[in-house]
Amino acid sequence: MFYQYIAFNIIMIICNLMIDYGRIYKDIMSLDPKIRLVTICDRNGITIFSQHREGIKNLLSPEESKKSLVLAINAWKIRNELASKIGKGKYVLAEYEKIKRITMPLGDRHLLYVTTEVDADHSNVIRGITKMKVE
Repeated sequence: MFYQYIAFNIIMIICNLMIDYGRIYKDIMSLDPKIRLVTICDRNGITIFSQHREGIKNLLSPEESKKSLVLAINAWKIRNELASKIGKGKYVLAEYEKIKRITMPLGDRHLLYVTTEVDADHSNVIRGITKMKVE
């Protein structure tokens, strides 16, 4: 059992290495100049890639950013538990006074966490991300 676990983890690492996260970041950033941050994590909440747009200052401390990401991941886990009854979640949009936060699945193995300025065209961002082929 231990060796199967190790083999599975090695396969997952290789799969993650084959995905060009920098390209995904650039593709998402090109959708709207008001996108602030792109974070890609696995379904267990391990951050694989995270980068702000150049010149953008993070509004949260690193600890607060991690807490926000953990909350988003846990909410997706609950949504997945209900998927057999209501269908798979497509995206979640949260609008705050200073930013919008979009979380959505990115392929079958990743979760995408994007923040934008409040006046960003979130429909265009979501539509553009949905059209991307990741895995």
